[in-house]
Amino acid sequence: MPDFIPSPSRLLTLLLCFLVTCAAAADRPKVGLVLGGGGARGAAHIGVLEELERLRIPVDCVAGTSMGALVAGAWVSGLDAATLRSEMGKADWNDLFQDNPGYNDINFRTKRLAKRYLPGSEAGVTATGLVTPPGVVSGQKIKLFFNQLVHADAGDRFIEHLALPVSIIATDIGTGARVVFRDGSLTLAMRASMSVPGLMAPLEYDGRKLVDGGLVDNLPIQEVRDLCGAEIVIAVNVGSPLLQASEISGLLSVSTQMVSILTEQNVTQSLAKLGADDIYIKPDLTGLTAAQFDRSGEAANRGRTAAQAATALQGLAVAPQAYALWRQRWASKSQPQPRVDAIEIAGLKAVNPAVVERYLEQKPGERLNVQQLNRNLLRAYGDGYYERVDYTLTREGDKNLLRITPIEKAWGPDYLRLGLNLNSTLTGRSTFSMRAAYQKTWINSLGAELLASAELGSNTGIGAELYQPLDPAQRFFVYGAASLRREDFALFVNDLRISDYRNSIGRLDLAAGLNLGMTGQTRLGWRDEHQTASIETGLPILPTDPLHIRGWLASWETDQKNQLHIATTGWSGKGSWFESAAGDYNKVNLNLEGSYQLQDWVLGLRGSYVGSIYGALPPQEMGRLGGFLNLSGFANDQLMGDRVSYGHMRAERIMGRMPMGLSGDLRLGFALEAGKVADPMSEPRRTGLLNSTAIYVRGETPFGPAYIGVGQSSSGPVNAYFFIGTP
Repeated sequence: MPDFIPSPSRLLTLLLCFLVTCAAAADRPKVGLVLGGGGARGAAHIGVLEELERLRIPVDCVAGTSMGALVAGAWVSGLDAATLRSEMGKADWNDLFQDNPGYNDINFRTKRLAKRYLPGSEAGVTATGLVTPPGVVSGQKIKLFFNQLVHADAGDRFIEHLALPVSIIATDIGTGARVVFRDGSLTLAMRASMSVPGLMAPLEYDGRKLVDGGLVDNLPIQEVRDLCGAEIVIAVNVGSPLLQASEISGLLSVSTQMVSILTEQNVTQSLAKLGADDIYIKPDLTGLTAAQFDRSGEAANRGRTAAQAATALQGLAVAPQAYALWRQRWASKSQPQPRVDAIEIAGLKAVNPAVVERYLEQKPGERLNVQQLNRNLLRAYGDGYYERVDYTLTREGDKNLLRITPIEKAWGPDYLRLGLNLNSTLTGRSTFSMRAAYQKTWINSLGAELLASAELGSNTGIGAELYQPLDPAQRFFVYGAASLRREDFALFVNDLRISDYRNSIGRLDLAAGLNLGMTGQTRLGWRDEHQTASIETGLPILPTDPLHIRGWLASWETDQKNQLHIATTGWSGKGSWFESAAGDYNKVNLNLEGSYQLQDWVLGLRGSYVGSIYGALPPQEMGRLGGFLNLSGFANDQLMGDRVSYGHMRAERIMGRMPMGLSGDLRLGFALEAGKVADPMSEPRRTGLLNSTAIYVRGETPFGPAYIGVGQSSSGPVNAYFFIGTP
C-alpha cells in the first residue's frame, strides 16, 4: 500500500470523526473564515488562527486571496498555526524572490553568459517581435516552497480532497474575470493567487493567465456563504492602506497606488455584505509593509492581539472533545517519505530531457529526498531554458510516479541580451560600452547554440560563437568563434601618457572541450589571429607592422564562487597555454582568486601571472597591470611587460544588503597590492617590486557590479575609480 494512502483503520477513524463532527455541527451555526490578501502583512492571519485554535472554534469552510490563500491552503492541508508561524519565520523570503539557484549551482556556460550580459535584459526574439518576460520573478522557488509547506512531496494535494471546503481566488489578467479554485492542485492555486502583476509572472492554467486575486476580490466574504452556506463569517482584512499624495512620486509608487485603489474598491464592496452576526477583524499593522516578510512573527503577534480583542469569537467556542474530533480529521501525522518507483520528465518540446535528467540524483526504488530534489530542480532551472521546473508525485496503478514538469519559456528559445558599462578614472581614459547579443538556443536535439554579439563605445567589435555539445548530457562539446574588434591602449613614461594606440584584432578559434560538472571547462584548440596597431596620438614607439598569431591554445577555467561578481565565499581560477606555430614564443596566463567570509567580514586573495616561458611576447600580447584591484594606484593598463605578476590581499566589511529581489551586498574594503613587470614596454623604469593600497566601496546592482574607490602607490601614483556595469 503506498505511503500516502490512509490505511483502512485511518479511514474508519476519519469517518467516525466526520459523523461526530456533523452531529456537533447541528448545535452550532456554520462558520466561514475569510483571509484577505496583503503581502507580508498576511502573516497576521497566523495569529488569528492561533486564537481560533486556543478558543476551540471550528470552521466549516475557508476562502483566501493572495497571502490569505497561502495561509488558508497550508492550514487546511494539516499545518496548525504554531507550525505555520515556525515555517514562515524560517523561510528566507529574500531568497525565495530570486528564482535562480545559488551561483555555485549554475552550470559554467550560463555563468559566463551572465557575467557579460544583464540578467534582467533578456527578451525573446519571436516571429512577432521582441517579447519581454511577464514578471521580474517567475516564482520558481516560491512554488517549490509551497510544495514543501503543504507536503505535496507525499502526493499532489488536491483542493477537493482537503478536510474542509476551500476556495482560492485569482484574477484572469486577460479578461479581468474573477477565478475561483474549488478543486485542482492546491499549490498551483496558491501560486496563481499570489502572482502580483509585474512582480511575479502570471500562472498559465487551462488557457488562462492568472494573477493576484486581490485585483477582483481581496476579501472574499460572499465566497464562504456560497461555498458552505456560512451563517457567521469571520473576515480578516490585512490590506495595505492607500499612499498619501506626498508619498507618490515615481512610476513604482504610481503603479502600487493603482493596484491599491482597485483592491480597496472591491474590499469596500465585500465589507458591505457583512451582517450583524459576522465578525470583522482588522489587525493594527501600522509600520508593516507588504514586502517585509522578515517581520512575519511581529505581524502574527498583531493578528493575535486583534483576534483577542474580538470578544464575539468566544461565543463560537465548542467543548474540548468536539473540537479535538473536528481538528483530528486533517491533523498531520508523521509518515516516512514515499518510495519512488519511476521517474518521468514530461512536457518538453525543444529541450532534450537528458539535459534535465543529468541533474537528478533521485533514483527509482529509493524514498523521495525532497531537499535533494528541490536543489536538483533549481539547478535545472538555472540553465535558463524554463519558466519553471516543478514536480508531482502521483499514483499510477501500483507504482508511485515522480513526474518532473519543466515548462519551457514561452518567449524562447531565441533571445536578445544587453550589457553596458561605464568606467571613469582620475588618470588615463574614461571608457564606456554598450553590448548586445542574439542567442539562438536548441538549434538541434543536442543543444547547439549560436551567440552573435556586437559592442559599441570605447572598444568596438562584432563576433559570433557556435557551441555544439556532442552528447545528450552535454559533457563533451566542440566550439568555434570568430570576431573583429578594435581596442585602445596607451604607453606611459613617468606616469604620463605619451602614446595612444588603436589595435584592430581579427580572431578565429576552433576547439574541443570538456565540461567539468557544474564548475568549469577545459578546451584544446587552434587560434588564428591578425592584429594591426596604429598610432593615434603621441610618440610612435611601438612597431605597427601587422602581426599574425597562429598556434595551439589549451585553456582551463573554473568558478566555484557563491555570487556572480562579488563573492563572499569560494574561489575561481583560469589558465591558458598558447604555443606559437612558428615556435618563436609561448604565452602562459594564470589567475586565481578566493574569498572567505568571517561574520560580517570577507577576506580575499588574488594572484596572477602573464608571461612567456621562452621567446618574447609581441607588444600587443604583453601582460598588463594598473586599474582597480590590479595595482590600483596606477592607471588602467599603465604597466606592460613580457612577464607580469601580481597579488593582493583584501578585507571587506559588509555594510548592508541589497533590497528583496536583488542579489549581493554593499561593502567597504581595503586592499594591499604588489606587482612586478619584467622587461617593461610601458613605464620602462619601473622594474622592481611595485605596491599599492586601495580603499573602496562596492556592491552588486541591477546593472551589474559597481564600485568607487581610490588607490595609491608608495612610488607616487594616485588614482580614483568609478565603475558600474557588466565587465
